[in-house]
Amino acid sequence: MSAPDGSPVGAERSIGQLFASATTELSALVHDEIALAKAQLKQDVKRGAVSGGAFSVAGAVLVFSLPMLNFALAYGIRTWSGWNLAVCFLLSFAANVLVAGGLALIGVFFAKKAKKSKGPQKVATSVKQSAGVLQNAKPHPRAELPAVRDRTPEAIEAVARSSS
Repeated sequence: MSAPDGSPVGAERSIGQLFASATTELSALVHDEIALAKAQLKQDVKRGAVSGGAFSVAGAVLVFSLPMLNFALAYGIRTWSGWNLAVCFLLSFAANVLVAGGLALIGVFFAKKAKKSKGPQKVATSVKQSAGVLQNAKPHPRAELPAVRDRTPEAIEAVARSSS
């Protein structure tokens, strides 16, 4: 088994190796945060597109269906009720407005959902939190090693035992 940098587990690593490992991990963290931001922005854009599509469909329904639906509905109401033809046309228009209003409400619902989404703010908070943790990180406390001048066999053996 080996550490992320390829050195055997339990082996002492140099300051350069530790720094390289920390730099690599910090770089991976930044890349992951950017990927998260992209995913959340993609979701927000998708919601906005659904909202815009619903508004477009509502407008198209209102514009293109009015003539045919009004005629069909007005003549149908006239056939069933015997009312004046003008009243029947007004009722068919009201039915078309209700359909378009329903589609507009769907558009408003998705627009509010996209507006409430705080994807970029969540990522910014996460990045600030990670930076705060890294700023407050303290070096690992190390056991006091014997002085360099102390080259007695006992001191050398103690250092050898502590590093294995």
